[in-house]
Amino acid sequence: MLGATGLRTHIWNNNLKSVLLLAGFPFLLMLLALAASLVFVAFTGDGGGGYGAKSGAYGGSEFGAVMANWPQMALWSVIIAGIWFVIAWFSHQAMIDAATGAKKVTRAEQPELYNLLENLCISRGITMPALRIIETPQMNAYASGLTEKQYSITVTTGLMQSLDSDELEAVLAHELTHVINRDVRLLVISVIFVGIFSFVAQLGVRAMFHGAVARSGRSRRGGGGNAAVLMIVAVGVIALAWFLAIAIRFALSRKREFMADAGAVELTKNPDAMIGALEKISGRAEMENAPSEIREMMIENPKSGFSGIFMTHPPIEKRIEALVKFAGGRRNPGYSAVPTV
Repeated sequence: MLGATGLRTHIWNNNLKSVLLLAGFPFLLMLLALAASLVFVAFTGDGGGGYGAKSGAYGGSEFGAVMANWPQMALWSVIIAGIWFVIAWFSHQAMIDAATGAKKVTRAEQPELYNLLENLCISRGITMPALRIIETPQMNAYASGLTEKQYSITVTTGLMQSLDSDELEAVLAHELTHVINRDVRLLVISVIFVGIFSFVAQLGVRAMFHGAVARSGRSRRGGGGNAAVLMIVAVGVIALAWFLAIAIRFALSRKREFMADAGAVELTKNPDAMIGALEKISGRAEMENAPSEIREMMIENPKSGFSGIFMTHPPIEKRIEALVKFAGGRRNPGYSAVPTV
């Protein structure tokens, strides 16, 4: 089910996507810088270049001022994004823990959980990730980290209380496979990037709102038409940057969950345990308090209706079908799929 060639291709694709995300990041930053310049000129009404820029080459118009201010806005965008990326690189786990309420545990605190993960790591000869727990009755788990020293696997108390030892081992093996396959690095990088654009987009929307209020008092004296046009263009540019940032989620192939399920079977030699875990998780995985970007890192991220368009996980039913068909697993006779309508 998890051929060596397919695994190497999957890891290579993840590495390539990570590089492409990094390469495309400056382009999206330039779009946000353009939007910032549009908002700045619309807000200040500075058609003479403002912000220390020379607008002679642009005729001194408001649109000329936008182009004149763009390079400086781009510089500030790069500086701010660079600072955020450095902070996120070293502190992303603390941010994720703060958002989910996860707490690191030791062998003394959770000996069974610790031993299950340690044995899986020994079988593959890899460094054991840290273990974390979220106090919630919901059933979910995720892996995080960018480097070997940062890797961590987090599970909920609901998962620990509801699964038997074999099923819990299967879930840990699933998350460990995400680490081995480099899925986790790609996911964390995407979370960092989307976080930047979410933050900047929110600032832009607020700035445009306040700018519109401020400009309304000056619109009677002329120039209000240009300001309105600048605001509309800024909205369009921010929407484009936001759409491209969200499109990152579509680069996160749903295939990774099938691969991780297969990896769990390869590690545990027990497809029934992975099937049993998925059956119990189905319909009990909703983590409403966690940010959407983090939910996309979890073993299950249930979405239905219109939101299903943005699904980053295949339906659990299809994952179970794959395990039955390709891994020789058996369903629980009492299991019935949870509807997603």
